[in-house]
Amino acid sequence: MPGIPAFLLTLAHPSPISRREISGIGAPNRQQGHVMKTYSAKASEIEKKWIVIDATGLVVGRLASIIAMRLRGKHKPTYTPHMDCGDNVIVINAAKVLLTGQKLKKKVYYHHTGYIGGIKERTAGAIMAGKFPERVLEKAVERMVPRGPLGRRQMANLRVYPGPDHPHEAQQAEPLDVAKMNPKNTQYKTQNTTKAA
Repeated sequence: MPGIPAFLLTLAHPSPISRREISGIGAPNRQQGHVMKTYSAKASEIEKKWIVIDATGLVVGRLASIIAMRLRGKHKPTYTPHMDCGDNVIVINAAKVLLTGQKLKKKVYYHHTGYIGGIKERTAGAIMAGKFPERVLEKAVERMVPRGPLGRRQMANLRVYPGPDHPHEAQQAEPLDVAKMNPKNTQYKTQNTTKAA
């Protein structure tokens, strides 16, 4: 084309090799036959373990996130999102869990009776002092597991007991020490201040 410099013509018509091919990113190397495949666990390949957690002195939210991860199976390299590949979790001494800050007074749980104006509320402290203190931990885990049929099936693998006893000795559950995983899983700050005082 007359009047247009040659270097502008090369910019207007780039070579057929793309930038991704030059950098080595893009389609897999089919000449060598290496194609990555995503692993998806089948029901027959899933191995479920039983673990038992002593909740004495553990912070509710931190404990609940670890339990939810175990129930879903996200700690396993074979995790498959649409399959129930998590473990069975037994929690003992759930009545002895801790809530940080002012949550015992300020955290409020709501439910509705179904009648007009039938909203009811209870503080976390009232539930912990009531007949079913384990419900605080159960509700925390339930809110960390996806809603739906799979989430309900995974929640059925959780057994929470307020005291030290549970009826699952035959399963030979492995103990999981959550307190040793991270010092923040217990209320280490308040323990350190009481020791120093």
